[in-house]
Amino acid sequence: MPIAPPRPAVLSAAEWRAREEAHAARADEMTAAHRARASRGERHPVEDFLFTYYSYKPALLRRWHPGAGRELADAAATPRAQWRWYASGDAPGSLVVDAIAMRQDRGALITNIGRILRATANRTGSFGCFGLHEWAMVYREPGHRHEVPLRLGQTATDAVVEAHDLRCTHFDAFRFFTPEAAPLNRDEPSRERQADLEQPGCLHAGMDLYKWAMKLGPLVPGELLLDAFALARDIRTLDMRASPYDLTAWGYDPVPIETAQGKAEYVAAQRVFAERGRALRAGLLDVIDAD
Repeated sequence: MPIAPPRPAVLSAAEWRAREEAHAARADEMTAAHRARASRGERHPVEDFLFTYYSYKPALLRRWHPGAGRELADAAATPRAQWRWYASGDAPGSLVVDAIAMRQDRGALITNIGRILRATANRTGSFGCFGLHEWAMVYREPGHRHEVPLRLGQTATDAVVEAHDLRCTHFDAFRFFTPEAAPLNRDEPSRERQADLEQPGCLHAGMDLYKWAMKLGPLVPGELLLDAFALARDIRTLDMRASPYDLTAWGYDPVPIETAQGKAEYVAAQRVFAERGRALRAGLLDVIDAD
């Protein structure tokens, strides 16, 4: 005899509205500076990345979801009732995330995300790349992605790349290597090999937890989404502080990875981010593996 699925936990209207408001306030605080700059047509070489590269608008980030397995009391008369992958709950006037419908619609995507996250979680972190992917993106290249001067100049920047072992494992970093830098990398990451190469020490793998949380949509509790965004924001700051760009005019002190002291500072921060990412990755896998 088939076993009936467990009934979702019920959040009272007061409970879920309080969580929704807290989520929106936290999201607004984290995106305030970006939104203010956008209204003035200003650009930022560090903070804009999370909104341009990942292409998720602040309005989407501030949208709270309870996650699967939570029933929202007295929610049927709210705009949430029109959101995709919501359905009526057991109680009159309640709503739930329609996890079954979403898994039917996005099954292949969810499976692929789970495959990448699981492989990454089961792999030992590597901490010897020193953020040289950003250096490889400007190697022997007169035109750069950011309108910011190089801290050491072009010749010395090229020399740093040539003096190190490039060991990037993340395709979305490697694909921006200059043509001269790509052959210097230990491996040749590709989209198809992502689950084979992704490892938890990689800064880009940590930032991508935000992307995966977004792609999993309403299955992910809003608090987990914002924690993933906070990690991505902190990682991006280290990523650019350790880059070849001179960002002192923007208020960022460099992490000089061309020195032993800079390498040690980078790896120490990288290990902290890997541990934060481990917990978030486990949370996303719990979402994916839920019945």
